[in-house]
Amino acid sequence: MIRHLGRYREITGVLVKYGFGAALEGIVPPLARLGLWTRASADGGVPFYRRVRLAMEELGPTFIKFGQILSTRRELLPQPLAEELTRLTDEVAPLPFETVRPVIEECCGPVEDAFASFDRTPVAAASLAQVHHAVLKDGTEVAVKVQRPGIRKVIEEDLEILASLARQIEERYPDLALYNPVGLVQEFSVQIRRELDFVQEGKHAEVLGHNLKDLPRVVVPDIFWDHSGPRLLTMTYIEGVRIDDLEGITATGVRPETVADLLLTSYLKQVFEDGFFHADPHTGNLLVTRDGTLAFVDFGTVGVLRPERRDTFIRLMSGVVDEDVERIVAAYHDLGVVPAEEDLDAFKDEIYATLRQFRTYELGQVDFEEVMQQIPDTLRRYHLTVPLTMMQVVKVLIFLTAICRDLDPGFNFPAHAGPRIAEIRKKHLLSLEHLAEVSRAAEGWFGDLLELPQTANTTLKKVAAGSVKFYIESPDMLALGASIRYAARLLLIGMVAAGFMMGSSLVMLSTDRPVSAGLCSVVSSVTFLGYLAAVVIGVAAVYMVLVRRR
Repeated sequence: MIRHLGRYREITGVLVKYGFGAALEGIVPPLARLGLWTRASADGGVPFYRRVRLAMEELGPTFIKFGQILSTRRELLPQPLAEELTRLTDEVAPLPFETVRPVIEECCGPVEDAFASFDRTPVAAASLAQVHHAVLKDGTEVAVKVQRPGIRKVIEEDLEILASLARQIEERYPDLALYNPVGLVQEFSVQIRRELDFVQEGKHAEVLGHNLKDLPRVVVPDIFWDHSGPRLLTMTYIEGVRIDDLEGITATGVRPETVADLLLTSYLKQVFEDGFFHADPHTGNLLVTRDGTLAFVDFGTVGVLRPERRDTFIRLMSGVVDEDVERIVAAYHDLGVVPAEEDLDAFKDEIYATLRQFRTYELGQVDFEEVMQQIPDTLRRYHLTVPLTMMQVVKVLIFLTAICRDLDPGFNFPAHAGPRIAEIRKKHLLSLEHLAEVSRAAEGWFGDLLELPQTANTTLKKVAAGSVKFYIESPDMLALGASIRYAARLLLIGMVAAGFMMGSSLVMLSTDRPVSAGLCSVVSSVTFLGYLAAVVIGVAAVYMVLVRRR
């Protein structure tokens, strides 16, 4: 903590400024808090969740990215907070060209030798990188994404601090351990380190481009590896308007409804057919060119789904469309999202109520966007955590339905997507990949079947030899066993008390013959002690009975 004291003080100062100082008690080092508690809070009546967002923006790139990741975990956060975090902006003032020149030249050599021209003023700037327009020697227009110098060191320092804060939070606030702060920070650390590796981002772009190459009017920029490296990424320059710029789209002569159809088709293919999808879908990462082509940009965050997970998500979506609660719960179960047994009926009732609540009775269809918005709230109420990929898919589907509805007011997700998803599933069931899965499963079943006679023979021999033991565990049986053991203890105590009583009585009866005064005194003492022991043991037994009844 001490070696990051300066940064701790910056973080503490910002949080105190926005009214979160009290929450830091016992979490940040005392030296980091020194002299900061007396600062005036800048809340000024600003809503709580907005202050969270403003504080994260002021804390810089690590916290902005962390907030953006948290916004996808809607099963953990209150919906207003998740909505506020989606508004986190990652726009910063660009760095001077001479500051980023060394990053370019460490990969490409002298800028003048590597490019025919290079625009020193960036076309976009964010906290991790900025983008310049340039032209290669062969005349190809490119976008050059340059990582900000020193940003990796800043990120690594903040990640260490976040990890320490997460551990302190779990220790100081045990109720928050349910949300696994340490695990969230670890998950985020892996993701942001991947975003800092531009080689990985370039590979993501190539995979996505290969998968979408057969879709007409959908494009992914090509990567120029001779001009790329871990901190530099050079790709085809694509000029277009943002997908939420309806006026700009209309001005090009392209119908927004056509763009909505392209967007829906491309994402359904990515998620449910390829299992590799662009997982950072916001309006700045999707462009529409003058000829109506849909372009994907920025590939730092992608989602990957195994084949069986893809099929599970298809069943989940079809269950929502068909209002089939059992199919939805079965899909949740396959995803590892299972409520406690005593909550299962209430969980099903809530899902059904949500489906009915957002049903469009005129069309007989469920409002898919509203239902997807409600899923995280339901999961949070039952304290269910889910795989990151599930929330990435939910985020994509929420964005997809919202932006398609903006582009096409008459858009209805079940009507547009239902037939395509059914076709994708049919194609998956008939694919060589699925047939190979079935073949592997059948091979395993056949092997188990062949082993069945040998297994049965071995088991019967063990039973005949008396070497098989059966363990039966039942709450009722355990309670019965405990009662029997308790009764046996009481019986033993009663027998001991009776023994003392009978022994003392025999001693007393044996004194009918003349004895000396001294011997008579000893006999009386022994008899008294015997009777006393019997009374004490009897009282103890009665007490045990009374306590057990309570």
